[in-house]
Amino acid sequence: MAAPQTYYGGVMILYRYFAKRFAMTLISVWAIVFAMLLLIDLVDQARRYGGDVDGFGELLRLTLLSVPATIYNFLPLIVIIATLSLFLGLSRSSEMVVTRAAGRSALRSLTAPVSVALVFGLLSVGLLNPMVASTSRAFEQRVSDLSGEDSVLALSSDGVWLRQGNDDGQTVIHAARANLDGTVLSNVNFIVFSSQGLPLQRIDAARAALVQGAWQVSDAKVWPLTGVV
Repeated sequence: MAAPQTYYGGVMILYRYFAKRFAMTLISVWAIVFAMLLLIDLVDQARRYGGDVDGFGELLRLTLLSVPATIYNFLPLIVIIATLSLFLGLSRSSEMVVTRAAGRSALRSLTAPVSVALVFGLLSVGLLNPMVASTSRAFEQRVSDLSGEDSVLALSSDGVWLRQGNDDGQTVIHAARANLDGTVLSNVNFIVFSSQGLPLQRIDAARAALVQGAWQVSDAKVWPLTGVV
């Protein structure tokens, strides 16, 4: 009766080993990707706001507020790279060959990495997602303070409402639909107001996409409103 227990214990030790290897590989890949994104974003923030902030510390703060949202989008790629690195390492060291020779199923050997990936996904959704929401709001607020522009977003039953502006005036935007991050709007209307609150023009477009510092519209019609009121 000791043989089945020994077999079961050996299988659990093997699965724990695979789980530990995958967890360490996942953490290593995440750290490398985070460091790369941190450097790239730091250069980008320096290019954009280097003349508006006081010192390197403020640039680093902007970068740390921006990077979580970026790395959150890279999580599937991180898991894929970690999985490839794990099994390439096991094949290179012939550990996978030894596992197959010992009678262990290759598919059952995936149980441990899949379990680690599942835990990683749950932690990302439960912990990283709220962190990304918080840091993104703080980043947008800080960028608004630096640029002197403000933006207010509201959702209603008839679509999406957005107000943005600066010292030169305000623009009220209404769209029937928007994508998840609000960068692409469909059936959108722009009403531009002067700094005194007078309407200047109305723009209707089938689609508007947010590009670098502006909205790029397609199938647009423009009506001047100067002198209407």
